[in-house]
Amino acid sequence: MTYQEAIDYLYAATPVFQQVGSTAYKPGLETTHTLDTHYGHPHRSYRTIHVGGTNGKGSTSHTIASVLQAAGYRVGLFTSPHLLDFRERIRVNGQMVSENFVCRFVEDAQPLIHEQSPSFFELTTLMAFEYFRQSQVDFAVIEVGLGGRLDCTNIISPILSVITSISKDHTQLLGDTLEAIAGEKAGIIKPSTPIIIGREECSEVREVFVKKAQEEQAPITFAEEAVHIQAQTPDFPGQHFTLDGGEAPYYFGLGGLVQRDNFRTIYAAIQELRHQGINISEEALRDGLRNVISRTGLRGRWEVLSQHPLIICDTAHNEDGIRYIVEQLLSLQRPLHIIFGMVNDKDIRGVLQRLPSNAHYYFTAASVPRALAPQDLQALAQDYELQGATYLNVHEALGAALKSANHATDVFFVGGSNFLISDLLATYSDTENIN
Repeated sequence: MTYQEAIDYLYAATPVFQQVGSTAYKPGLETTHTLDTHYGHPHRSYRTIHVGGTNGKGSTSHTIASVLQAAGYRVGLFTSPHLLDFRERIRVNGQMVSENFVCRFVEDAQPLIHEQSPSFFELTTLMAFEYFRQSQVDFAVIEVGLGGRLDCTNIISPILSVITSISKDHTQLLGDTLEAIAGEKAGIIKPSTPIIIGREECSEVREVFVKKAQEEQAPITFAEEAVHIQAQTPDFPGQHFTLDGGEAPYYFGLGGLVQRDNFRTIYAAIQELRHQGINISEEALRDGLRNVISRTGLRGRWEVLSQHPLIICDTAHNEDGIRYIVEQLLSLQRPLHIIFGMVNDKDIRGVLQRLPSNAHYYFTAASVPRALAPQDLQALAQDYELQGATYLNVHEALGAALKSANHATDVFFVGGSNFLISDLLATYSDTENIN
């Protein structure tokens, strides 16, 4: 079996959320426990850190992994979805899982797949756990796939749990109130295991977390209370954060405004790991923050693909995430060209109402079945006075924008969907292709 044959088999034999949406979601842990028993509970071979939340969990997971790597540890990282290559989901010290391992795992798992009918995410979770065991990692940072309580990553017994933020997303599966969503996310809080809460959002959400932590006798830390940021200063491509107390500013390699919340969460998490006796020097913390992109391969977070013209992309795809993006785009005080596409099971109106009406729009769609047709997106956008033409794909849309605008003054933003960014980066993975 070749690597491509293995990937094709995975997509054909197991339901894939990114392709078909909520019909691929399998709530409950029964199948995962069966798979875990079959493989001999690989996640018990190393210490784990569990990261959930609505927004920010990818940036947070990658950065915690980067800091641990800088401290000299061998670190596994499991995240989703991928942007360009399935192997991005499973990394050890920043290196993607080998094609050979994927082929061998899929070949060996075929009888199990036919017997248990796992989802794509259930199977790839066990693939990651087993790869980390064979790679003899010291730690594995495990990002929740969807929700928390019933997510298949929730079979682990971590040394630390992290919940980054709570906002409305996947409401058809997790609930349509912040309290309901928080209840699902709080499912990763484990007995006597420290929990870090990033942004609590409101008192009702806070109460959900406090109650669950008390039930589990889990020490709880709210990052907004524990980490006080005095100043946030842009410094391309990242930014500096100055904490109360007079320390030298920390340089964070991620540049989006939303990273303020993530920085607090990450800093609080590292402090807790230190409290547990894990050796993370100040130098390692600063190194890991600075070099998160090069160490872990993280992409699509306020990523500047080109300076001249200024082309930016971001994977933010819900109302809360877009709110930060719009604030940052408007702060540039330059003419805006927004290449935009969404999938059909998101709160599309909630996102559209956040977008600026004075921008030029280029409505398009990603190459996945869940993508909303550009014409449908255009029609909905008109209700919010967002005007623009439709294009078959992101490349046509960006090409049209570049032809119609002033490269010296205008800003080009691509966003609305992870999958739209995947399509973009598949062509523009080398920034030389843009200039």
